[in-house]
Amino acid sequence: MPKHDLFFGQFLLKNNIISRIEIFRARLFQKKNNRKIGELAHKRGWLTEDDIEKILITQEETSEKFGEIALRENLLQKAQLDELLKEHEDKYTFFGETLVKIGALSYEDLLKYLKDFNKLQVFTKQEDEK
Repeated sequence: MPKHDLFFGQFLLKNNIISRIEIFRARLFQKKNNRKIGELAHKRGWLTEDDIEKILITQEETSEKFGEIALRENLLQKAQLDELLKEHEDKYTFFGETLVKIGALSYEDLLKYLKDFNKLQVFTKQEDEK
């Protein structure tokens, strides 16, 4: 069964809606503004920089989620991880939202293109299942 994963940014680029520069600007904005779980835990004093490095090295080797490793290694408690995940989710800026924030798309255009993208994803998934 072929897999046709296409990210929203690739969809917009392929359809000449945004440029590579705008994708770069949006990803840079996300990188600067979307704090990672480890950063949030360090800010609270729950993880040291060494703890974070240990988790990241393990993550590279296993592809496990940061929080799963932190729990397994007893570096974080479940309640702490839940709090971090909630804060991360509440403050996370998605790619489409970021495009609006940097002025690459209007909010109305974002909604239109997300609908088009989601229709394509559903159609592609149905084709793959045949």
